[in-house]
Amino acid sequence: MKERSIFLNLSPLDHRYYLSNVKEFDALALYLSEDAGIRYCLKAEIALLKALVSLQDSLPDKKHIEETLDNLENTITPEEVYAEEEKTQHNIRSLVNVIKRKIPETITHLVHLGATSMDILDTANSCRIRDAVRKVVIPLLCGVEDTLMSLSLEHAGTPQVGRTHGQHAVPITFGFALTEYVARLGKSIQRIEEKSNNLRGKLSGAVGAYNATSIVTRDPGGLEKQYCACLGLKPSEYSTQIIESEYMLDLLLELNTAFGIIANCADDLRNLQRSEIAEVTEEFTKDQVGSSTMPQKRNPWNCENIKSMWKAFCPRVMTFFMDQLSDHQRDLTNSASARFITDYIAGFVAAAKRMQKVLSSLSVKKEKMKENFAKSADLVLAEPVYILLSLGGKGDAHEIVRKITLECNSTGKRLIDVLKQEPELWNIITMKLKDVNIQNPDEFFNQPENYNGRSKEKTLTLCKQYRNLVDEIRKKLETS
Repeated sequence: MKERSIFLNLSPLDHRYYLSNVKEFDALALYLSEDAGIRYCLKAEIALLKALVSLQDSLPDKKHIEETLDNLENTITPEEVYAEEEKTQHNIRSLVNVIKRKIPETITHLVHLGATSMDILDTANSCRIRDAVRKVVIPLLCGVEDTLMSLSLEHAGTPQVGRTHGQHAVPITFGFALTEYVARLGKSIQRIEEKSNNLRGKLSGAVGAYNATSIVTRDPGGLEKQYCACLGLKPSEYSTQIIESEYMLDLLLELNTAFGIIANCADDLRNLQRSEIAEVTEEFTKDQVGSSTMPQKRNPWNCENIKSMWKAFCPRVMTFFMDQLSDHQRDLTNSASARFITDYIAGFVAAAKRMQKVLSSLSVKKEKMKENFAKSADLVLAEPVYILLSLGGKGDAHEIVRKITLECNSTGKRLIDVLKQEPELWNIITMKLKDVNIQNPDEFFNQPENYNGRSKEKTLTLCKQYRNLVDEIRKKLETS
């Protein structure tokens, strides 16, 4: 075929993002390209042929036929099928015609027998999306999860001020902050694995009622199971001319959930790179340029790109929902829209790969975290003070502490110093701190970073849990 510069391609996925993700996109091409689409349809036709041949008792030289079918996939090219389609103007019929030329005449009458086009197309699509997700997407996501867990464990005890509404809240650790994404992404990977393994096939004919295959065999349901099993699928529980859309929809929605989790993580890391926060930085190579006019700029462009990719692809979930609808036993209103599922998966892979790059080279600025923490001084302990006073019987403890923090803000005094001016309050705090094994209240107020709850313990527990989960998922992928 005629060679074409990738810079003449229209989709950014086919030039800009291909060049950034050559390995990943080349791997996806084995399952999501037009070449793969034809090849998977061929796999489906071969599976049907094998099932039909097994029903024939009087075929001569069955061994030769079986060998031919086993090798058939290697003898047909997409170019041949496309050339035939120029004549037939029908993609599946052109594939059928090419197959007939490549097999013994004794079984040409069995090619596509009892099937409608969607028995082949929908089944092939389930196979290739399943394989793309299980062989490319999930391994990549497991790699992102690995890196997240490593960072979380490394910084399980690194103090960081928590933030809600963009304001300093109470202390946590940076590892705990990252463990949010370990847990969220880990659960999503598990669901993606389950849903990718639940895509279905069909061989139930033009309206799903097994009209044609009921003539071919007395057990059309058994034939369908045999056909699907050859491709590693189960039959759809109920199909019209098409497979129930919810099997694919469930998988795509879970991919979109994982996409959102990655985008959320990228956005958090992007905000932590603001000049006034500067607690982490992306890798910035020695020759990299941040601005065409401001030489000093070091922009968080990778995190921004991940969020931008999510903005571009997340709205496509509406199309996934709209493709649920098909009039009666089938219409063609998804014939164009469903083709862009492959683009969606490629966009998601590009974002996930970039997330892996960000996490793998992330520089964590512990001293800056400490410096930012100090801006709130011991005011981050207003919460435990209110709780300790409440436990000591002060019904208006929250209001008492609120007024004290206002005084601290207006005078610049430390929380501990204002509290010590109120002997009754200080005595309650001292007594109640002893109840939780804190003997030295001054030390408690002078080291507010230690008031971080179970940040470290939760980080260690969840990373261990999701380490085991990722290992289990990898074993499943190896044996599937």
